[in-house]
Amino acid sequence: MSVAIVPAAGSALRFGSEKLLAPVGDRTMIERTVRSLLDAGVQRVIVVLAPGADELRTVLDGIDHVTVALNRTRERGMFSSIQAGVRETRGDPILVLPGDMPYVESATIAALLERYRTDGAIVSPRFNGKRGHPVVIPGKYRDEIAEAAEGVTLHEILRAHAGHRVDMDVYDHGVVRDVDVPADLTGEGPR
Repeated sequence: MSVAIVPAAGSALRFGSEKLLAPVGDRTMIERTVRSLLDAGVQRVIVVLAPGADELRTVLDGIDHVTVALNRTRERGMFSSIQAGVRETRGDPILVLPGDMPYVESATIAALLERYRTDGAIVSPRFNGKRGHPVVIPGKYRDEIAEAAEGVTLHEILRAHAGHRVDMDVYDHGVVRDVDVPADLTGEGPR
């Protein structure tokens, strides 16, 4: 069963408000990110929130196949959210897509999943030579991620398995487009 981890426990200081509730089209940012995964065929999505993120939890409670996990150590950064999510699942493969990346197309995610089924390797989308998200990770790396020491990053774990990683060129700018400031919602923010 494919599962996605959506880290969404950041503080969004640069945005100035709860960015994951900002409208992106006719949905909130977090809804759009989650729906892109579900529409691509991901069977379960685990959104990792900070304690007290009640508004976000309310939005997510209405979406089938979505569960919430809490990151009580969010000050340690995004990898601590990935770890919190990984501990909640036994799915394979595991996709990681940050909550502030609402522009990834479902067709791209479906293509990444298909590439994983073919190669069985770590699959990273690449747009114009730049790696992005979601990264597709074989379930066999679950324990290594969950048990990694403080200070380790997902990048370091993936780099340690470079021989089992493939980059897939995609024509989807969304894989490298995250939202940090309000101008990023209109495409006017820094690239």
